[in-house]
Amino acid sequence: MATKEREQLILDELDRVGACTYEDLMRLLNVSSMTVRRAVDQLAKRGEVVKTLGGIQRASGVAGLYETTLMSRVMEQRPQKRAIAELALSLIESGQTVYLDGSTTCLELAKLIAREREGVTVVSNSVATCLELSKTTRNKVLCIGGECDASSMCCGGPQCEKWAQTYFVDKVFVSTKGFLVDEGTFESSVSTLRIKQVMAERTKEVVLLVDHSKFGQRALCKVIDVAQIGTVVTDDGTLARDQTRMKKAGMLVLVAPMGDGKMNEVTRVA
Repeated sequence: MATKEREQLILDELDRVGACTYEDLMRLLNVSSMTVRRAVDQLAKRGEVVKTLGGIQRASGVAGLYETTLMSRVMEQRPQKRAIAELALSLIESGQTVYLDGSTTCLELAKLIAREREGVTVVSNSVATCLELSKTTRNKVLCIGGECDASSMCCGGPQCEKWAQTYFVDKVFVSTKGFLVDEGTFESSVSTLRIKQVMAERTKEVVLLVDHSKFGQRALCKVIDVAQIGTVVTDDGTLARDQTRMKKAGMLVLVAPMGDGKMNEVTRVA
């Protein structure tokens, strides 16, 4: 593969997903780490990409707005987040109104909605999510404004909460810092958790997007009670006993098997 072709593939992938690790690019190009780093160095010299901790992102556009804290979260459990987002997309139909929180899993979902859905109205208090969705005009985007937290690129505060209370949506999609099957979701960030709580009360269904690493984890504040959660979308690293407990609690559990990193089937526990 020619050098220019390799560099263009990297740029195309960044346009598609927003950010990549070096391991992502090694798999994409089927080349060594040194070859990837040489290509990245050339792109960085030309100002087309920005190096981050463990990876790269586009030097402009939505990806260029990511703060270090957000970028580090984008890279965590990324294959799982992508698989979960792909499965969650199947729950969204044209004509629906949905809320997406400021999680990086919902950011992955936003990218898929922008590419593969039409006629969906998306409400969000995440600047990154709204910008991602605004790359196309196929869907309507309603951004809930307020005081913007620079590290997460999410809006919160009294005005944001007041604005959120004016909406009612078909489905609320949220992720979480920690999840206890018998209790609910937990967050460390106090500034934006009230928006999740408000939207969870103003919907027909709460859909929790949570990878296996979040189970059994408790954070500073409880956000959404387990009784409010209708559907859980997770990956196959989630223990069978946790899946069974969620089923007994009345939740629909959708599991995206990982395998080689691509979702090849769906396990439905109902």
